[in-house]
Amino acid sequence: MNHDDRRTAGFKQRTRLSDAREALLAAATPHDRTVRRPLAEADGRALADDAVAPADVPGYDRAAMDGYAVRASDTFGASGRSPNVLRIVDGPVEPGTAARVHTGSDVPDGADAVVMVEHTERLGDELEVFDALAEGENVGERGEDVREGTPLFEAGHELRPSDIGLLRSVGVEGVTVFERPRVAVIPTGEELVESDPGPGEVIETNGLTVSRLVERWGGEASYRDIVVDDADLLREAVEADLDHDVVVTTGGSSVGERDLIPEVVDDIGEVLVHGVALKPGHPVAVGVVEDTPVVMLPGYPVACVVNAFQFLRPVLKHVGSLPERPLPTQEATLTKKLPSSPGTRTFARVKLDASGDEPTAEPTRTSGSGILSSVALADGWVVVPEEVEGYDEGDTVAVEGWEWSA
Repeated sequence: MNHDDRRTAGFKQRTRLSDAREALLAAATPHDRTVRRPLAEADGRALADDAVAPADVPGYDRAAMDGYAVRASDTFGASGRSPNVLRIVDGPVEPGTAARVHTGSDVPDGADAVVMVEHTERLGDELEVFDALAEGENVGERGEDVREGTPLFEAGHELRPSDIGLLRSVGVEGVTVFERPRVAVIPTGEELVESDPGPGEVIETNGLTVSRLVERWGGEASYRDIVVDDADLLREAVEADLDHDVVVTTGGSSVGERDLIPEVVDDIGEVLVHGVALKPGHPVAVGVVEDTPVVMLPGYPVACVVNAFQFLRPVLKHVGSLPERPLPTQEATLTKKLPSSPGTRTFARVKLDASGDEPTAEPTRTSGSGILSSVALADGWVVVPEEVEGYDEGDTVAVEGWEWSA
């Protein structure tokens, strides 16, 4: 279909969301760039190699309690009425002796158990023991936490703070991780300005929002200057950033006279999908230019955010070898009816109220994709699948949160 026909036809045929996303991911290849990083800088990074424990943790038998290290056999028969008496020493534990230990300290040679301090009474250099112990009691064995050679994490695992602590505990100082995926964010539009908008002008927000989402999702954003609705300038902007792992544009993705970016991408590459059955934001387009995936987000702010989650987030995770986790969800009861069009996946903004016995969700908007405040002031959205004609008041729904997603 040529450009004039496309504008005339509009979006009579819209691709199912899952099919559009699959087409984009199929055209994207994970990069293989890696970098060595100290553990303190590895939080949120994806491992490029399997991590295996190089040493036991702990590297020694350790006391699990404050008390005295003893030979278990020296405590046999001890009781409150008839304590066993041992001699207190500082060095190795020989038959008939005990050595003071503290939680986490090394158990002296010769000892195989620790009697808790509350089950003893010290009388000068002698120790009365009121408890009979089994061998190994109150002792953490060498390698109890981690054994040398134990597989810890597979390549592709996204490191968390607790993971970093575990790696440090086994003696790892640095790891090889995948470089953060590089994403070029290009805001487009004749009407956009950086500040002080006049009549017919708006302050650029989509590119800023998307670039911050990229950083939150584990990518490295290059937030570009505004490009006006000129085919040559748009082409130059896209081609200049093809060294990035993903190029994302905001605005100009529909079928109006100034919506040029799909045509530009199709001229220098291939538009895979233009027009998706979701609301808000059906004019989204995805394509590829010289093996670089291009995500063309709509200009309306809410539609831009919704589609960034549906397309940019998964392709960024894919090319960066980062796991794509489900968004955090919370069940809530609808306070009023939530309509939806059959055949279209709807993302309805809602406000949560957890002050009662059960959380409730109040729909704020299912339309109005240009109202950015409806996203910023909402707590999440309810996803209405294509085969469902909305939800009724009182229905239990899953509210997806987006602001704290990674």
